[in-house]
Amino acid sequence: MQRLSHLALNDEGFVFDPTTGDSFQVSQTGLAILGALRDGKGDDEIAQSLVKKYEVTLEDAKRDVADFRGQLKTVGLA
Repeated sequence: MQRLSHLALNDEGFVFDPTTGDSFQVSQTGLAILGALRDGKGDDEIAQSLVKKYEVTLEDAKRDVADFRGQLKTVGLA
């Protein structure tokens, strides 16, 4: 989680990891999830916020959060 706090983000979804020099592009949903994770929010709380913001089902939101966490793990950020 500490590495997440060091990431530089912009509103267009550009993410820069100053630790490795890697950069990533994320969707607006990914940006919302990443921002919430950096704020220390849990998966259920994040999913609820996605339901309100994007009008998706809770099941889809939970799956999106789990998938995004998997992608963070793949790139070494989780």
